[in-house]
Amino acid sequence: MLKKTLAALALGTAVLSAGQAMAADYKIDKEGQHAFVDWKISHLGYSFIYGTFKEWDGTFSFDAAKPEASKINIELKTASLFSNHAERDKHIASADFLDVKKYPEAKFVSTSVKPTGDKTADVTGDLTLRGVTKPVVFKTTFVGEGKDPWGGYRAGFEGTTTLQLSDFDIKGPGPASQTLVLNISFEGVQQK
Repeated sequence: MLKKTLAALALGTAVLSAGQAMAADYKIDKEGQHAFVDWKISHLGYSFIYGTFKEWDGTFSFDAAKPEASKINIELKTASLFSNHAERDKHIASADFLDVKKYPEAKFVSTSVKPTGDKTADVTGDLTLRGVTKPVVFKTTFVGEGKDPWGGYRAGFEGTTTLQLSDFDIKGPGPASQTLVLNISFEGVQQK
């Protein structure tokens, strides 16, 4: 009887521990507009042009106790780029740069997460842009997590990476415009 009780207790503890260690799944909150994919690029070496992508979505899994097991998947519509200047946006969307008619989607799929501090990590993944897939590393910060006022549970992050445009078969408009800084900031709502 004692053996059965101990076995049941051990099994129950193992199941409970496994449940606590499992990463939760989240959907990025685009509906509430708590998510952004922004970029900046030098203009002739004199200033910066800033822009965003308006149409994108994604999911991620996260467990603060085991961040290295986290995963993220993001997809965006390249034609949704916006830099607050219609002619420039049209040019960026053209075959000279993003070629959005031929390559309407871009995506990022993580392959590893390496914690670098209490709330920071290097998130490595495959970025597909203009039909080219290359590994990139986002320097990521965990902003926070907790209950929201609507009965849900949220977690938020931000990250940044620098892209060499030539890696994705994109020729920058000038010598000072060969790199692009890509920033992402988002909240995710835990899925039940």
